[in-house]
Amino acid sequence: MTSDTIGPRPAVPHIVPILNPLIRRLLGIGMPMGPNALVTVRGRTSGEPRTFPAAVMHAGGRQYLIATFGEVNWVQNLRVAGTASIRRGRMEETFRAHELGRDLAEQALREALGPLLRSRLAAPMLRRWYGLSTKSTASDYRRAASVHPVFELEPLDSPVESAVGPSH
Repeated sequence: MTSDTIGPRPAVPHIVPILNPLIRRLLGIGMPMGPNALVTVRGRTSGEPRTFPAAVMHAGGRQYLIATFGEVNWVQNLRVAGTASIRRGRMEETFRAHELGRDLAEQALREALGPLLRSRLAAPMLRRWYGLSTKSTASDYRRAASVHPVFELEPLDSPVESAVGPSH
C-alpha cells in the first residue's frame, strides 16, 4: 500500500456481486464489454488464482487498472502478487502491476476517466463511483486518487491465444 493512500472505501453496489458471475462468463466467451476484461491475480494468502471482471483503462499509451470500489480484495492481492493476467476473449497477457502514488494516480484518473465523463452512458456511473464530473477540479481528482488505488500495467510477455474456457 502506498503511504499516501487514504480515505474511506466506496461502497460496492449490491448488484455487483450478483452480476459478476454473469459478466465473468460473458467476458470468458469473448463478448466485448467496453474496457472490461477478466483479470486474474494470485490470492495473497491462498496462492490460488482469483479471477474477476474489471476495467482496463488506456490513456497516454499506458494501461491502468483502477480500483473502482477502493481497497477490495483484488487490490490487496495485486499488491502482494505484483503481476496479473488480463484476458479478453481468447487473448491473454501477463502484466507487472505498479501501484501509482497519489500524484501519478491523480493524473492517470484524469487522463483515463476524463473523456468518459462526457459520455451519457458512462458519466452517471463515474459520478456515483468516483465523485467526478466534467467540472471536477484538481482537488476532486486528488480526493478520488486517495480512495481509488491505480495500478499501471506493464506487459511481461506477448499476448497468447488461450484454448481454455471461462476462468473461475
